Amino acid sequence: MRAHHGPTLSLRYLLILLTAIGLLPLAALGAWSVHLATEYHQSEQERALLDLARALSSAVDAELDGTVATLASMARTPALDAGDVRAFYSIARDQALAQQEWLGVILADGTGRMLFRTTAPFDAPAQPIADPFSLHLALALRRPVIGHVARGRGGRPAVPVRYPVSDAAGHPYVLTAVVRPDRIMRVVERQRVPDGSMITVLDSDGTLVARSHGQEDVGAVPGPTLARLTRLNGPEGVGPTVTTEGDGLTTAYTRLSRYGWTVAVGAPPAGWARGAAQGFIWYAAGIALSLALSIGLASVLARRIVRRIAALEAGAAALGAGADLAVPHSRIREIDAMGAALRAAGAHRAAHEQERGRLMDTLAQALATREEALEQARRAGRAKDEFLAVLGHELRNPLAPIAGALDLMDLRNDEGSRRERGIMRRQVAHLKHLVDDLLDVSRIASGKLRIDLGPVDIAAIARHAVAALPDQPIRLQAPDALWVDGDEHRLAQVLGNLLSNAARFGSTDTRVVLDGADGAARVVVNDNGIGMQAGLAERIFEPFYQAPQPLGHHSGLGLGLAIVRRIVELHGGRASAHSDGPGMGSRFEICLPLGTPAAAPPPPVVHADTRPLRVLVVDDNEDAATLTAAVLRQLGHDVRTAHTALAALDVQAAWPPDAAILDIGLPDLDGYALAAAVRRAARRPLRLAALTGYGRQAGVAAHSPHDAAAFDLHLTKPASVDDLRRALGAAEADDPAGRSGAPSA
Repeated sequence: MRAHHGPTLSLRYLLILLTAIGLLPLAALGAWSVHLATEYHQSEQERALLDLARALSSAVDAELDGTVATLASMARTPALDAGDVRAFYSIARDQALAQQEWLGVILADGTGRMLFRTTAPFDAPAQPIADPFSLHLALALRRPVIGHVARGRGGRPAVPVRYPVSDAAGHPYVLTAVVRPDRIMRVVERQRVPDGSMITVLDSDGTLVARSHGQEDVGAVPGPTLARLTRLNGPEGVGPTVTTEGDGLTTAYTRLSRYGWTVAVGAPPAGWARGAAQGFIWYAAGIALSLALSIGLASVLARRIVRRIAALEAGAAALGAGADLAVPHSRIREIDAMGAALRAAGAHRAAHEQERGRLMDTLAQALATREEALEQARRAGRAKDEFLAVLGHELRNPLAPIAGALDLMDLRNDEGSRRERGIMRRQVAHLKHLVDDLLDVSRIASGKLRIDLGPVDIAAIARHAVAALPDQPIRLQAPDALWVDGDEHRLAQVLGNLLSNAARFGSTDTRVVLDGADGAARVVVNDNGIGMQAGLAERIFEPFYQAPQPLGHHSGLGLGLAIVRRIVELHGGRASAHSDGPGMGSRFEICLPLGTPAAAPPPPVVHADTRPLRVLVVDDNEDAATLTAAVLRQLGHDVRTAHTALAALDVQAAWPPDAAILDIGLPDLDGYALAAAVRRAARRPLRLAALTGYGRQAGVAAHSPHDAAAFDLHLTKPASVDDLRRALGAAEADDPAGRSGAPSA
C-alpha cells in the first residue's frame, strides 16, 4: 500500500469542520432569503413609485384637459363662428383675465399668422408665433396640442395650449392659451412622498415643466441620468438616477399621457438598504452563536470517540500479530461493529487465503485458454488466406481457356458469332473482376495490400479508363496532365471501380472532373443513377455492403468501393460519397496529394517487322495451354506445349525456344524452380513470362527477390491477347532474324 505523506487531522478538527460545513448551506440559504426579501421590498417600492407616477400623469392630464375644455367653450362663441375676430378679441381678453394661470390668449389663422394677442391691443402689430411647430401640428391633426414650455420676454415660463377651430365659413383658426405651469406645480405640491423624494414633470420635448424642488429650473433640460432613463426604457420604466443636486434616487417614470408628457417620481434607496443591512447583521449573529455551540458539542463527542478508537487500534495490532483480540464493547454502534469485524477478520483470514489460491489457479487456466483461442484465430486467418488464394487460382484456371477461346475467335474474326463473343467476354471480365476484388479485400483485411509509388499522370489514367468503356455515356473534364505519387495500376483500378459502380446503379450520364488545388488532386465522379438514402454515404465503403439496387440488376460482391477507399488511403488521400437522395444520383470524390511530374521518357525505338518466334507454353491445365498456343499460332508464332516441368525441359532440349510462358503452379516443380532451370539450360537469350492464377504478384510475394527476378514479366490468368504480346515483346524486338537479344527485366 502506498504510504500517505500528507498532513494528518485530528478527529476533533474533522468534526468541527463537518459542523461548519453543515452550517454553511444554512447560512447561504439564510443570506439568500434576506437577499430575496430585500429585492422584494425594493420591487414593491419601485411598483409604488410607478403607480404614483401614473396617478400624477393622470392628474396632469386632467389639468391640461381643463384648459382644453375652457378653450373649447370659447371656440363656440357666436362671434368666432361668424368670423368676427374683433368681437371675439374682447371675449378672449375677458376670459384671459378671468383665468389666474393664463398669461393671455392668442388667435392665429390657418396659415399660422397671428391675428391678435390679448396682452396687446387688437390693432397691435403681429408678433412671431412662439413654438410654431405645435401650432402647425394642431392645424394638421385638427385636435388639441400642448406645446413646449418656454420663458417669455419677461422671464416667466409658460406652456401654449392650442385648440383648432373653424368658423361657419370653414376658415381654420388655432386658439392658444398661454398658461403658466403653476397649476401643474400645485398638483406636484399636493403629493405626499418620503423625505428626499423628487417629482418631475416634462413636456413632450423633454423640457422641465414642474419640479418638487428647484422650480426655477423650469424650461431647462432634466439631469442626464433622468434623460437617459426615459430615452432607453420605453414608455414606462424604473431605474437609478442622480438629481442636479447630486442626490442618488430610484426613479419611476411614465410617458403614457395623452399629450406625450412625462411624469417621474424618485425616492432615495436608503430605506430598504438600511433594512437589508440590519437583517444581515442579525442573521450573522445567529449563525455565529450556532457555530460556537456546535464546536463545543463536537469537542465532547470527539473525546469519547477517540478513546474507543484507541481500543480498536490495539485490537488491529493484535490481529496483525496473530494474537487474541480483546476489543471492548462500545455504546457507539459503528465502533462496536468495527470491533466485531476485527474479531471475525481473524476467523475469515485463513478462508480468504484458500480462496485466493483457487482464484490464482483459475486465472492461470483462463490465460491459457485465451492464448489457445488466439492461436486458433491466427490459424483460422491463415486458413482463410490460403483458401482465398486457392479459390482465386481454381476460378482463374477455367477462365483462362475460356478467355483464350474468345481471343482465338476474335483473331479469326468470325462475323457470325460476334454478338455471342461480346456477351461471353463481358461475363468473363465480370467474373475476373469479382475474383480480383475478393482477393484484394482479403489482402486489405490482413494488411498485405501493397502499392508501388512513383510519378503518375492521373489525367492520362482517367482518359484511358473512360476510353476503355466506350459503351458507357461518360463525359471527362481533365487538364492535360495532373501528376501524383502513386501506383498506376491501383489508381486505374480505383477509377475503373467508380465508373463500373455508376453503370451498375443506372447512370445514363456520368461525368468525371479532375482538378488540382491547395496541394491536392481531386477526382469527382458524378452520375445520375438511383442515388442513395441519407446515412448510406459511409456504409457503402464497408466490405460486402451493397446498397439497394433496381430489380434484376443485383451484381457484384459489394467490394469495389471498399477497395477504392483502402487504395486511396494507402496513397495518403481520402474518398467520400454524397447523394441528395433516392433518384438524385451520386457523387464520389477522391483527393490525393499532388506529386512531381516524371522525367520525359526517351523516344520510342522503331523496330522493323518481326519474324515468328519459337514459344514454349507450360501449363498443367491442358485446355488453357492448348488455347494459349492456338492464340499464339494465330499471331504467327511457332508454339510447343508442355504440362509438367520435366516435359518442358525435354522440349527445351530438343527444340530451344525464344520465349517461354510458364505457369507458377505445376504438379512437379513450381514455376520459379522451372524458370531457373530453363535459364541454366538456355543456349541463347530467353524471354520468360510467369502466368499464375493466384492473383496480382501473388507468387512474387511468396518467394525471394532472386526468384522473382527469374521472370521478365508476371501475368495473371486469364491473359488477354495484349498480355501475350507484352510477354513476347522483348523477344520480338531482338535482331532481325528474331533469334537473339538479351532478356529484358
